[in-house]
Amino acid sequence: MNYTYLIVGLGNPGDRYLRTRHNIGWLVIDEFARRHGVTWSSPSSLWEEAEFRYAGKSVFLAKPLTYMNDSGRAVRKLAAMLGLKPASIVAIVDEYNFPVGKIHLRPGGSDGGHNGITSLIEELGSPNFWRLRCGIDRNFGPGQLVDYVLSPFAPFEEVGRDGMIADAVQALDRIVKDGPDRAMQVVNAPRDVGGQQ
Repeated sequence: MNYTYLIVGLGNPGDRYLRTRHNIGWLVIDEFARRHGVTWSSPSSLWEEAEFRYAGKSVFLAKPLTYMNDSGRAVRKLAAMLGLKPASIVAIVDEYNFPVGKIHLRPGGSDGGHNGITSLIEELGSPNFWRLRCGIDRNFGPGQLVDYVLSPFAPFEEVGRDGMIADAVQALDRIVKDGPDRAMQVVNAPRDVGGQQ
């Protein structure tokens, strides 16, 4: 099958990490898969996968099981297996420079201090993949980043988190249907955080 997109949710495997801020990529891609009625399989020790057709496009979904900092190893193997270039890859990641609820789609650029993105750039040999960044806020002090991203969202953030997941799923639908360049114009338009345009 000729796949149009590889969409990857970055996160850490295991129940202890499932609902943490760093795993927002998994929360989004799980909901995206659920909305499209597809289930996950584990043909590899390196990732879980699912696939479906939407808007005439074949889409491959993946959750690396290599832990965040080594995500690129799984993504490189998947890209080679599917015959896809970085420009056809969308990585869903957490972004502490955004408030909870804000999403932003961008092509390429630096890793922004995100170890998962660093790993993808190194393994793919290119920064030219798409990033759907999901806000987790930055309510932490010096030296607290690791503990913060590995903590769950606070109860008062859950409404914003859930709205952001819904917005991100809608953004992924737009990416598949219209292409990421056109989708970016809508996804990045000003909106109420956690709500609709």
